Amino acid sequence: MNSPPAQSHELPAYQPTPVELEVNGIRELTKARRYGEALSALDPLLAQFPENRDALYLQAMNLRFLNRFDEALGVLERLQTLHPRYSRLYQERGHCYVALRDAPKAIDAFLRGVNINPSLPASWGMLQSLYRMTGDDKNAATAAEHVAKLQSLPPPVVQASSLFSDGDLTPAENIVRAYLQSHGDHVEAMRLLARIGLERDVLDDAELLLESVLKLVPEYRAARLDYARTLYRRQKYLPAQRETEKLLGLDPENREYLKQHAASCVGLGNYAAIIGLYRGLLAQTPPGDPEAADLHLWIAHAFKTLGRQQEAIDEYYAAIDIRPDFGEAWFSLANLKTYRFAAEQVDRMRVAEAGSATRTVDRYHLCFALGKALEDERDYGASWQYYERGNALKHTEARYLPQITETNTRLSKQVCTREFFEARTGWGVPDPDPIFVLGLPRSGSTLIEQILASHSQVEGTQELADIQRIVMELRGRAADLDNPRFPGVLAELTQEDFRRFGERYMTDTRVFRTTGTAGASRPDATRPSAARAEAPPPFFIDKMPNNFRYIGLIHLMLPNAKIIDARREPMACCFGNLKQLFSTGQEFSYSIDDIARYYRTYLELMRHWNAALPGRILKVQHEDVVNDLEGSVRKILEFCGLPFEPACLDFHKTERSVRTASSEQVRQPIFREGLDQWRHYETWLGPLKEALGDAVTGYKE
Repeated sequence: MNSPPAQSHELPAYQPTPVELEVNGIRELTKARRYGEALSALDPLLAQFPENRDALYLQAMNLRFLNRFDEALGVLERLQTLHPRYSRLYQERGHCYVALRDAPKAIDAFLRGVNINPSLPASWGMLQSLYRMTGDDKNAATAAEHVAKLQSLPPPVVQASSLFSDGDLTPAENIVRAYLQSHGDHVEAMRLLARIGLERDVLDDAELLLESVLKLVPEYRAARLDYARTLYRRQKYLPAQRETEKLLGLDPENREYLKQHAASCVGLGNYAAIIGLYRGLLAQTPPGDPEAADLHLWIAHAFKTLGRQQEAIDEYYAAIDIRPDFGEAWFSLANLKTYRFAAEQVDRMRVAEAGSATRTVDRYHLCFALGKALEDERDYGASWQYYERGNALKHTEARYLPQITETNTRLSKQVCTREFFEARTGWGVPDPDPIFVLGLPRSGSTLIEQILASHSQVEGTQELADIQRIVMELRGRAADLDNPRFPGVLAELTQEDFRRFGERYMTDTRVFRTTGTAGASRPDATRPSAARAEAPPPFFIDKMPNNFRYIGLIHLMLPNAKIIDARREPMACCFGNLKQLFSTGQEFSYSIDDIARYYRTYLELMRHWNAALPGRILKVQHEDVVNDLEGSVRKILEFCGLPFEPACLDFHKTERSVRTASSEQVRQPIFREGLDQWRHYETWLGPLKEALGDAVTGYKE
């Protein structure tokens, strides 16, 4: 390998903002020891941008250089409130305490900095000196090892690593790319670029880079852990688990290895086993440690998925007791759908959401939780304000571009014609096992899945990413948004190609199928390769909603698979998305314009699939299922070639793992109240109705 793989989604040359240019100028004044001028220049900048991280850091530094230590420490206190994960603030605090001759506080500050950012040579050097001064030879030696490690690395890699640890991804990427382009392979630089890709969600590049690193240095444990995390993020759960098993074979008590192994088990649906694993980690965690809150949260999620609601609630409470502003724990209670908050809890959430120290991720989780809590209290105006605020905060993080979906629709209509499919009749593999339930999120797909999974011949799995992985492979690494390789590449593929993709799908999804009862535990739930006691049911469900975009590929790979379009009235469906905070993906759901465009594009593409593949897709209208359950169940089972079973009408009694936002709702008898919930918010949904246009009535076609 002569150079690292080029990252898809190449970033344009970085252009500093006017504020960054001004900060850079002040930084030059500081380097020139013109501290008073630097402070004078910072005053108007901070008056306009009082929360700017770099300006506050420079203010504290210049105050220290002028021996105004108390003022510097006050600025650093404010900086910590606003940016608690910024490592250099702790380094600067350490320098202040060194000047004040307070060694214990200096050591504590430098340690906090290097725990966030291990690439701080000045902090490690100061720790080495301070430990020696206080007679702590063991820790002095450890600090010296870190100093030597950083000195052995090229300065650009150290600089980029430090920037990465502080969240400055763009300059870090620019530096490490430039270094690799001029110096070729360098293990640490390649790993760092992979970690940047992991943060940016450019997972295919991260995977390839880490594979290259491990070929060069197979014993590099940190890189193997990064590789396992990347595989997990790509939903390659079984390969991820194999990597963590290698690591645990070397260090069976390592907490990071155990946590990642548990995450892979969750991905494979092995919930019962991981509860014990998490409890073991929790028992070794000091009381009050922030990680204890995460462990309680993960245990709660497992209980929720298994339908053990009260145990889940107790664990969510435990997480909140440790971290009162833990937004995800509060939202998870709301996301049970059946949980009702007490007035005192609503007050606590309001205080946490308004707190100046609350992180953005906690804040938007709290907003969605408060939206649901106030909706239950029928305070719809206040509820909408929180839903709106949560969506606005989440939307700022989104990278969704509606043009990509719309281009995919346009090209799919051009390529995947009726004649195109007729010319490829009989291609793919004949297996009839999969039942694809697709459409938009919040469209009733989980209800359909639960009905089908209640049948003795059908197994419910989860939202499987296998079709999307094949699409990513076909799309390739070139990022031409106007003329993407997929779906045009479908016309270039041979009968053998589609057979191979179909066989891969059937092989790769086998790990999600269990022992004869939907959602049952495997004999050894942490090792999916363990022998099964009996064969799984003949049919299984793949409920990845966004697969509606790839029906043409699905048909060519698996011509005998069943495809069900779960559809819901557009105002109810889109509002259901706007009030839902998804754990990952679905970035189109955080703005009225985006969700309306997505719904319209979905209708356009489904009209095309129905014309190009007549009779291939069953449309199931959610409102029909609610109003006529038995009639709808019989229609679904007939389409799937299955005999009627009364258990499908008692779907809420079926015990299985359900991982979606509707997990608790499908464990209750069907109810009508959800159909028109959006009307409580009609006053604020005029823009949504307008953006949907003729889809408001055209969805019935």
